[in-house]
Amino acid sequence: MLNFNKTIEICISLQIIIISTFIPVFISIPFTKQFSQNIDIPISYQVPSIILITLIFRREVVIRAFSIYLLIGLFFLPVFHNGGSLGYILTPNFGYLLGIYPLINIIDKLNKINYKIYYYDLLRYGVLGICSMHIIGIIFSCIQLLHFKQPDILLYNISKYSLGKIGYHILMLIPITLLSRFINNKYRYNK
Repeated sequence: MLNFNKTIEICISLQIIIISTFIPVFISIPFTKQFSQNIDIPISYQVPSIILITLIFRREVVIRAFSIYLLIGLFFLPVFHNGGSLGYILTPNFGYLLGIYPLINIIDKLNKINYKIYYYDLLRYGVLGICSMHIIGIIFSCIQLLHFKQPDILLYNISKYSLGKIGYHILMLIPITLLSRFINNKYRYNK
């Protein structure tokens, strides 16, 4: 049975996950004094926001919120990065969405180790969680290869969805480690 505080935590986590899915990542690089160019990075803030809310709330809350997010995206609204509906299961992106579950479990181990989060531990568990998310995505792509019998799909999916994004996901851990001190001091619940 959920109490009122748990319901509020789930709603807040769900809102953060949905909002962070729609925000693309841009880096502005100035070329001259008058002009600058935005470079579109092929990720959204979804993975970093899930890491942050896992540090703030308990694993059960984030897993429930993410499961609700999957249900909303599959059956009700197109809230995923490239759309939604049941047909989204056939895309390689869905494998990486399933990889969020091990990511949440790995990051939650930081909450169980001790109250204070150290930067090294967050980077180590973050890289391990992101790699596990990409491994699940690659396994899902292999399953698609067996189903569709097209070997070129596997190499394309691995290069586009894993090799093209894993560096950016790991790079996004740096701001999260800087925010972790703020989370330690203000918002992290006593476990």
